[in-house]
Amino acid sequence: MSKNYKITLLPGDGIGPEIMQVAVAVLQSIAPKFKLSFSFETALAGGAAIDETGHPLPAETLTLCRESDAVLLAAVGGEKWDSLPSELRPEQALLGLRGGLGLFANLRPAKVLPQLIDASSLKREVVEGVDILVVRELTGGIYFSKPKGIFTDEHGVRRGVNTMAYTEPEIDRIGRVAFEAAQKRQGVLCSVDKANVLEVSQLWRDRIIHLASEYPDVKLSHMYVDNAAMQLLRWPKQFDTIVTGNLFGDILSDAAAMLTGSIGMLPSASLGEPGTPGVFEPVHGSAPDIAGKDLANPLAQVLSAAMMLRYALNESAAADHIEAAVLRVLDSGKRTGDIMAAGCQKLGCKAMGEALLAEVV
Repeated sequence: MSKNYKITLLPGDGIGPEIMQVAVAVLQSIAPKFKLSFSFETALAGGAAIDETGHPLPAETLTLCRESDAVLLAAVGGEKWDSLPSELRPEQALLGLRGGLGLFANLRPAKVLPQLIDASSLKREVVEGVDILVVRELTGGIYFSKPKGIFTDEHGVRRGVNTMAYTEPEIDRIGRVAFEAAQKRQGVLCSVDKANVLEVSQLWRDRIIHLASEYPDVKLSHMYVDNAAMQLLRWPKQFDTIVTGNLFGDILSDAAAMLTGSIGMLPSASLGEPGTPGVFEPVHGSAPDIAGKDLANPLAQVLSAAMMLRYALNESAAADHIEAAVLRVLDSGKRTGDIMAAGCQKLGCKAMGEALLAEVV
């Protein structure tokens, strides 16, 4: 008997609909092999939602997401909506999903695939073998804490304010996610902060150290964020699992992504408490300049679907099957333009999808 999962699809903007179509086709193709079935429902988010409803995350979209087993998101945003007030920008859909679903943990893998080593801007000896997981706190810190805003004083001087704040429970829950992730990897965890100058980071470090006693099999270290940024470029293989706050994680996960040579290859997962539907999405943007031109790389979206299978649905065998198919396609020399190399065959989005489907059957 097949297990049925209800999945909300948020294609969003730009190349989103194109890459989502490939991911859905791959999921549908592998379903019979693993006795799975999927009920897909598509909803509006981002700029597409603004155009249709005037809001980046309509209430009905959030309700549908809450009622799902998982949410597969493509990309939101584009120059078309850049002039809107900040609270109505497409990116607010992402913040709304995180807050509305309680998604406090963002998992961002940055793994250098052997087939794509030479696509990295760093030397082969620096990036070969890199396999990093950045665990980023997602619903606290400077993006959410108050007070925030632009204020005008009695002299007419405007002042922009954002507040970086964390409570002990917020730190503890992301810390546990990171320690448990490290246990499943190499048992090495680096906590990144700025405890030499920020009180919020001093509390962060205190709580992470406190948690370490619960995970004696994990080797814990600490690093200031500026040094961590430098070390990611100098010798990234020293890292296995990194845990850090919202702002620092936003920056470091993007830096780690570029070690791989293309941000178009990287998936991510945003998770909440057990029983909460997670959101799975590629880390790249909506790329409106190539939207509709059959140039997009769908692999990050497909790998995000694999993360969904692994982390939300506990279907690790199906996830492994998709990830292996991606590697076989790359082994065959098939590439989209962003990861093109000499001697390889250049494919568009649709053709890459067809190549994947040939491998997953």
